[in-house]
Amino acid sequence: MHSASLFERNDAAIFGRVIYQMMEGTCRPAAAGSPPKWVQDWMLPFAKAISATKKYVVSCTLKSVDWNAELVQGDLKQAVRKLKQMPGKGILTGGVTLPLSRARMGLIDEYEFIFHPRIAGRGPTLFAGLPNLLDLTLVGHHQFNGGAVALRYEPKG
Repeated sequence: MHSASLFERNDAAIFGRVIYQMMEGTCRPAAAGSPPKWVQDWMLPFAKAISATKKYVVSCTLKSVDWNAELVQGDLKQAVRKLKQMPGKGILTGGVTLPLSRARMGLIDEYEFIFHPRIAGRGPTLFAGLPNLLDLTLVGHHQFNGGAVALRYEPKG
């Protein structure tokens, strides 16, 4: 499963509060053998992969986290730079607002966008408000059976 392999290719993940709580509420019980009723079998490898991954949670409102997680508070740029200096394969980021913040700071080494064959016409706009153009180079792609396509890019320069 592609999404599980993302966590296996990285040593850690950094999430904002919303994504962390959403994943914890679903994936934690699924990986422990008590998935919510709506979770399908094909989702279990993802739940196990994210549960095993070290997580860093950026939040001003949470007082503590667990589930193999550590709270990140204070200067985000400094914290991400420190995490990136640690040995390992990489740090995965998900969500909308945290990737935008990291992109503004120039602290994303690789982007992966998954395009689904459905146009929603609503919802948050990814990278809305990015102050400068960001030129990317395609470094990989994967087409899924259902028609979705994952495209991986690195920033130029």
